[in-house]
Formats: sequence, structure tokens, C-alpha cells
Amino acid sequence: MGDTNAIEAVDLRKSYGEEVQALDGLTFSVPAGTVFGLLGPNGAGKSTTVKILTTLAHPDGGSAQVAGHDILSEAPRVRESIGVVSQAGGLDREATGRENLRLQGQVFGMGGRELERRIDELLEQFRLADAGKRLVREYSGGMQRRLDVAQGLVHRPKVLFLDEPTTGLDPEVRAEMWDEIARLAGAGLTVLLTTHYLEEADQLAAQLAIVDKGKVVAEGSPDALKRELRGDAIHIELGTETAPEAAVREALARVDGLDEIIFDDRVLHARAEDGARTVPAVLAALDGADLEVAAVTVARPSLDDVYLRFAGRTFGEAESDEKPRRNDEEKEAVR
Repeated sequence: MGDTNAIEAVDLRKSYGEEVQALDGLTFSVPAGTVFGLLGPNGAGKSTTVKILTTLAHPDGGSAQVAGHDILSEAPRVRESIGVVSQAGGLDREATGRENLRLQGQVFGMGGRELERRIDELLEQFRLADAGKRLVREYSGGMQRRLDVAQGLVHRPKVLFLDEPTTGLDPEVRAEMWDEIARLAGAGLTVLLTTHYLEEADQLAAQLAIVDKGKVVAEGSPDALKRELRGDAIHIELGTETAPEAAVREALARVDGLDEIIFDDRVLHARAEDGARTVPAVLAALDGADLEVAAVTVARPSLDDVYLRFAGRTFGEAESDEKPRRNDEEKEAVR
């Protein structure tokens, strides 16, 4: 493994039965000391990736190293080097916050004054010092999530895995969690963050890999990925219930400067060097073909546009498409 990478995954593959290909040659690397985002719709293979990298599941093929250790031949060393915060969390709701942290430390062989000092430090760091002696079931959702993260840090891991850490949180609590994650990044910890929130990846990740159907389709910093998409994104919703794709494409073929046209049912996505100048010509072409337009938006490139370019569908469409696949994966994983 390279000296500057905390995680390297090469051609990871994982199937559940004959029907579900959770990972299909997934490859990426995570620079040490950064927040790295795995961005993709639910069911894209992000959680399966985390299970493999944290030694909770074996890949069917490929290899990976975490903190310099092979996930298969050095699994105990990997587990010593990482902290994990799962979607479901791992707190005992009938124990106090302090007791949860103490148990986590004891699992990693810590004890005595060293452990108690570490618990005090984490409770203070995560603004839970006054709640340390209270039962976790009395905590708010945001407090529980902060304790989840603190629990993953008790033994001072080199790499922290955050698997969908803000799913189910209300916007205010989610913003608080973003602040916590940003602070961890500022302290030099390597964080692998999985998320299906575009804004979250854009704000927190220094580097990210966009995952679709178990593969990485794009990798880089959020800004660099957006800069690859020159010009403006144009999104047009047609007013007709059904619009033949052939008719739409024929109409737009006469518009200069329109590229990367993707048409899905009633929604048209395209790119143009100057969206404001191109839209009137697009509208005129559609009107000339008797195609009614219900709404038009022009915007600078977003991560959704990046996903659209590399996956061939919008993020929202991918979420809908991946739902059956995710349900099948969950069923197979339980068997």
C-alpha cells in the first residue's frame, strides 16, 4: 500500500446469491488524513464495501488494505486500527453514556485511569459531559449520534468509518453532525464517509468516489468533478404526458451548442456552454415540434449533474431503480 493512502480497495466483488451483484469490481484509494466520501444511491454497494473493509464480510474477489493491513490475512490488525459507526448505531440504551464508552475501551484492552481520562475527553469533546451519567435512552437523537461517533474513537483509531451517519436525522441535527465530522477532519483523522446525500458529500468530502451498481464511476474532489462539466446544466420538463424520444432528439438536433442530451420520459437533461443563450433556441425547437414545455432550469454543474454524466441517470432516478436491488441484497445478507 502507498505511504500516503489509508485505504486501498482493488477490484472488490461481492454477490448475494445468483441475483444480486452488490460489488462489481469496486476500486478506490483514500489519502491519509482526509474525509473521503463514498457517494451513491441506497443499494449501490456502499454498506457492503464498509462491511468488507471493516472485516465483517469477505469479498468474493479483489483485495483491500486498511491502515497498511490486509483485510483478510491481517484482519485482527485492521480491527485494532479502525473505528466504525454503523447506520443502526451500537449503543446500549439501558446503559449510561459513560458506561457505553467504558465498555468500548475495555473491548480494545483499555482500562484504569487511561480509559477514564479518555472518556472524560470524549464526553467534553462531543458536548456530552453533563449527560455522561444519564441513560442513553434519555438522549435526543443528535446526542445519541454524537455518542456513537465518540464510541468509535475511544481507542484512537487511525481510520474512522461513518456509514450513513446522518440518515434519519432532522436538518438541524444533521448540520450539527456535519460540524463534528468537519472538526474530526481538521484533527487529521482519516474518515471514510458513506452517504446518499449530495449536499453532504459536497460539503464534507475532500475527495469522493461516486458509486453506481457496485462500481466507481467517477473519483476526485467535488470541485474538480464539477469543473469537468464545462458550461451550464439545462433541465427541461415537458408538459405532454408522453413525448416520443425520437421526436425530441430530432427537434434538438437543430440547436447549436447543446451536448450530452439525456432524455427520460418527460424530463430532458443537457449541457451547454452558455445556458442562458441556448435555452431560447431549445424552447423554439421544441415548440416547432409541438412539444409543450412545463418547466426549465439552468444551473451551474452540481454533483447530481456529475452523477448524471457518468451513470447516465439522475441521482433521484437511481434511488428509485436501486430500491428493489437493495431489498434483495438485504434479504440475501440475512440468510
